[in-house]
Amino acid sequence: MEKEMNKERLGTEPLGRLMVSLAVPAVAAQLINVLYNIVDRIYIGHIRGYGDIALTGVGVTFPIIMLISAFSAFAGMGGAPLASIELGKKDIRKAEQILGNSAGMIVLFSIVLTIGFSIFKTPVLYAFGASEVTIGYAKSYIGIYLVGTIFVQIAVGLNTFISGQGESKVAMLSVVIGALLNICLDPVLIFVLDMGVKGAALATVVSQAVSAAWVIRFLTSKRSSMKLKTEHMRLKKEIVVRIAGLGISPFIMQSTESMVGITLNSGLQNYGGDLYVGTMSIMTSIMQLILIPVQGISQGVQPIISYCYGAGDKERVKGTFTRLLIAGLLGTLILGGVAVLAPGVYAGIFTSNEELIRLTCQVMPVYFLGITIFGLQSACQSTFLALGQAKVSLFIALLRKVILLIPLAVIFPRFMGVMGVYRAEPVADIISVVTTCVLFALTMRKVLRNMDNDQKEAAN
Repeated sequence: MEKEMNKERLGTEPLGRLMVSLAVPAVAAQLINVLYNIVDRIYIGHIRGYGDIALTGVGVTFPIIMLISAFSAFAGMGGAPLASIELGKKDIRKAEQILGNSAGMIVLFSIVLTIGFSIFKTPVLYAFGASEVTIGYAKSYIGIYLVGTIFVQIAVGLNTFISGQGESKVAMLSVVIGALLNICLDPVLIFVLDMGVKGAALATVVSQAVSAAWVIRFLTSKRSSMKLKTEHMRLKKEIVVRIAGLGISPFIMQSTESMVGITLNSGLQNYGGDLYVGTMSIMTSIMQLILIPVQGISQGVQPIISYCYGAGDKERVKGTFTRLLIAGLLGTLILGGVAVLAPGVYAGIFTSNEELIRLTCQVMPVYFLGITIFGLQSACQSTFLALGQAKVSLFIALLRKVILLIPLAVIFPRFMGVMGVYRAEPVADIISVVTTCVLFALTMRKVLRNMDNDQKEAAN
């Protein structure tokens, strides 16, 4: 009875109150989730004697970590909106089949990624910008982190199915439990036991394992509107194709972080050196701090749009999107504005090296200029996913990073030197936001028209 009431509230509860109740836990979960990597970097950056070099080395591993998360997003964010739509249609069995196939994909991805990166980690890390000075720290960190790939995949990928049924508080707790454990373990393993970067990685693995256990426990319990069952984990072509069609967009959004990381770190290493790569390690973490709250709001609100779309409630879809757009834009304007106008507020968190802080403060306003309006794209992109608009979501995902940022980051430094690497980001961001908004206006009109036609057919 309780889980039925929880599903129905997605279609009946007043929008403002419902969005807050779902978005606040989702934002908290996203912010806490990012602490897995950021807390590691803060502690590592303050290791006496070699913290700045170790921080740069760990920063080089970020593209691998993002690629692992991208595969969990492929299965989780590709499947969760589809499952939410099926819940809106009252088809629980189909929702559970989607959940099961997403879980099966996550297990398969985890095995392949763990083996592949463990074998080729050294050449991959050099390709991502490691030097002879930083490679040892990078290998120490990622070697242990890879052992926990399956836990990361489950904790991140399957947690979307918890928030996708309106259980945002439970989804938040799955992240909170692991993150708090990570925060407590980090200083013990890094400093007390003198494990350095290995301790930071081990703390993350243990914490993600606890989060993964929490997620599985809920999805197999009576509280879950759709249950994770082993019988549905055997992959079926028609279900995998549907998940892949929608999941390819968030996969590209996250996996291209690896490609971007290779391009930016390599450019900074070639035109600047280790200190410039260190600025990117810091700014990557700051970028997460800025975007995570906005993405958290989108993730919390997305189930409402998917559910109401499946239920044919056009006005509720429009109302939810409008509020999401306003919240997203305000989020990036405020948080991105701090990076542009007061970069020192962020830079000093991650290192005590005065030279690194000074250089980071110099380049940060340039790098984050375009991100101030990125909330517009985030809202549109999330709504595309919620409505099952796979093709346009894929294009938008490719546009910002693959079509624009990577080529610009290669071309600009040839004419502008090392600053060209930093200037590529705002140019790509601004062009991408404008293009996304235009495409969204055109696509949304068509979607709403189709909903009207479906309602007329149903009435007849």
